[in-house]
Amino acid sequence: MDIRALTDSYAVSPQISPDDLPAIKAAGYVTVIDNRPDAEIPAELHTETMRAAAEALGLTFVANPVIGGAITLANVELQRETLAASPGPVFAYCASGNRCSIVWALAHAGQRPADELISTPAKFGYNLEHLRPQLEALARG
Repeated sequence: MDIRALTDSYAVSPQISPDDLPAIKAAGYVTVIDNRPDAEIPAELHTETMRAAAEALGLTFVANPVIGGAITLANVELQRETLAASPGPVFAYCASGNRCSIVWALAHAGQRPADELISTPAKFGYNLEHLRPQLEALARG
């Protein structure tokens, strides 16, 4: 498992397993967001298996399946709502962490400068430069 903290309150990661959840909790995360559709992964990593393992540890678990190249406004809104509602740090995962970074950036458009929303994930190898026009348009309202 590779925890990539974009901020003090939000980290992304490539795919995790139920065995990773105790370490996620020990690292101080209280909410886990699954940004990966079940159709992409083996049954032992499906949403309900991960939810049961997370909730057994007292973690809040939110399924927000993001389809690469087809992120919806509903995905962005759910990510934003989950971040706002979490009483502590949030850990999100997908195949690589890229989709988690994209929905984070889109959820913060207008709240943080586009340069920051692009440069923060770039520290971990996520290139979000292609989102600049969207981030700037969303910031203008």
